[in-house]
Amino acid sequence: MPRYLRRLTLALLLALIPVTAVADIVIGSWNIRHLGWANGKRFDQVAQIAQTMDIVAIQEVMDPAAVDRLEQRLERQTGEAWQSMTSHLIGRGSYREAYAFLYRDASVEYVDGAVVFLDHGDTFSREPYSARFRSRHSGTDFVLANIHVLYGDSVSDRLPEIHALGDYWDWLEEVYGDTPRVLACDCNLASEHRGWRPMRNRGVVSVANDGATTLSSHHGVYANEYDHLWVVPGRLQVTDAGKLRFPELLGISHEQARATVSDHAPVWIALGDAQLRIDSSLGASHARESQAANDPVYDCVDLNRSPRDVLERLPHIGEARSRHVVEGRPWDAPESLQRIRGLGPSRVGDIIDSGLLCHG
Repeated sequence: MPRYLRRLTLALLLALIPVTAVADIVIGSWNIRHLGWANGKRFDQVAQIAQTMDIVAIQEVMDPAAVDRLEQRLERQTGEAWQSMTSHLIGRGSYREAYAFLYRDASVEYVDGAVVFLDHGDTFSREPYSARFRSRHSGTDFVLANIHVLYGDSVSDRLPEIHALGDYWDWLEEVYGDTPRVLACDCNLASEHRGWRPMRNRGVVSVANDGATTLSSHHGVYANEYDHLWVVPGRLQVTDAGKLRFPELLGISHEQARATVSDHAPVWIALGDAQLRIDSSLGASHARESQAANDPVYDCVDLNRSPRDVLERLPHIGEARSRHVVEGRPWDAPESLQRIRGLGPSRVGDIIDSGLLCHG
């Protein structure tokens, strides 16, 4: 979806907001790559980004103790009290992850209902985690649900979990009643993909889809729109939304960011008159820009023009095959990709059906 249509979608959403609603917190979602592994994570820099928001749903927690460490770091850096809650490690086989909620104590309080979803169809590899919170400023209650969708080998591996989110959304209503819901996710799927139809049929929209959110190895370039915040328009007073371009904020390269912070940018929504809490000394002017003026934008994958890291968004196109795609240019039709070893009719069909290719 072109950027101007994304902006129009947000504008239409804001037009549906009840004028009587009041709230003033920032809700974020962030995959903090392998948080808890011995991987040289810069907790000071992670804390600098987390403190811009009032509550953050965190994916890819590998050791719950790392969340405690991050909470303590936030308290030292901000001089404020923070709270956190973390699920148990969830997953099939030996690979497991936990979910976490991290929140500023002066702005947000936990109400009740922290629970891991009892998966009705055993569809999710990592069942979502949710809880009910309250804005201390306005008294507004909201449910925040947290999910990291399976990446798998292709888009087709992700779609069962994406489809099952419709059932999960209904379950959240059963558990929490009429409380407004926010689904925070590293979904591994662009928001315009048709796989989201079960959610859209329920009136749910992605409001923080300000372009791609995963960091390419090329500085300033974001490759995949994988991270989202989904809400029902009008249930919360969403007044702003976007992604936080944290490498620019910290003044580091994408390579450095991927190695020591994360390979995902946080996405966020502001309620009421809330704003991101950005320290002006960190170069805040860059953080709120959805795209720098000269940054390339990739709203779709062009077989003849997109760089290799963007080509790798496609099903079955990894590092090696992206090189073959570049070397085989020009491509007159997607079906011609069958010239590449390992891309038979079925896999090329997955690429075409993914909805990620540019038309024409």
